[in-house]
Amino acid sequence: MKNRKYIALAFAVLALVLLLIPNKSKIDYRTNEGKIHGTYYHITYLQPHGIDLQDSIEAEMRRFEQSLSAFDSTSVISRINRNEAMCTDSLFEAMFEEAMMVSELTGGAFDITVAPLVNVWGFGFRSSQFPSEEQIDSIRDFVGYSKVALHNHTIYKDDPRIMLDAGAIAKGYSVDIVAQLLSRFGCENYLVEIGGEVACRGKNPKGKDWSVGISKPEDNPLPTNDIQQVLRLTDRAVATSGNYRQFYYRDGKKYSHTIDPRTGYPVNHNLLSATIVARSCMHADALATACMVLGVEEALQLCENNASVEGYFIYSQGDSLKTCFSSDFEKYMK
Repeated sequence: MKNRKYIALAFAVLALVLLLIPNKSKIDYRTNEGKIHGTYYHITYLQPHGIDLQDSIEAEMRRFEQSLSAFDSTSVISRINRNEAMCTDSLFEAMFEEAMMVSELTGGAFDITVAPLVNVWGFGFRSSQFPSEEQIDSIRDFVGYSKVALHNHTIYKDDPRIMLDAGAIAKGYSVDIVAQLLSRFGCENYLVEIGGEVACRGKNPKGKDWSVGISKPEDNPLPTNDIQQVLRLTDRAVATSGNYRQFYYRDGKKYSHTIDPRTGYPVNHNLLSATIVARSCMHADALATACMVLGVEEALQLCENNASVEGYFIYSQGDSLKTCFSSDFEKYMK
């Protein structure tokens, strides 16, 4: 009996000693930062074995650019825009499928064939001067998502002048691609941010949900640190689209970079910023762009009609900023 007591006491002392010894093997969160897609990325993650994944992350993002960057003349999308005969890859096809779905969902407010209109207004990957009404009308003849299709790894166009612009969906998709890579490496806690688009999973280094800020819309081409609203969330993606950074003035009138594919002209309403929370960042990115085309009321209704997404909108009313959000969005505003 005494031997059992001594053994139990020895185990208790050993357990106490182990608790007091610093845990040198504790794995810390890593943060990788850099420049990609013409913007900056910030990625925080907990890799179970402490592996630094930056090289793998950047390799994956470069692979992504080779498929969907309109600024890379050798990319899949650039070659399609030049009507070269080629097979599409899996990255392009996933983007295309999502784009077609969102186009149907939004009645054409989102449309990847908008590229010629974006270019002619001076916001795309080709420079242009201020277009005439005749130019806009002629371009609209070959703009429309129903005029392009994907079959057997090949893009078919109704008109060879059709050009694709993945700029309103690709950045969100690249966030998803990096998040998927982190998951493959065993990361269950991470936040991926590329150019303001975000996907997060698990908990932050403090063991809490991740905090994501929505910027206050200001007519300033440079990012500011002014935050309109902080969201706290996990296992979600967030994308924001706005008209407050890319714009120009002509004859005293402001022209934003958001082009309505249905009219051919920049949008002209009081919605300044649309933030969408969804399961995937690609979906959130495309819907945020569509909401900027639709305006406050239609954007809000779009979110209310789709249970898988929530929206937060900042709009102008006179000289004031106002906000509204879908019915279930408040849970992220704790």
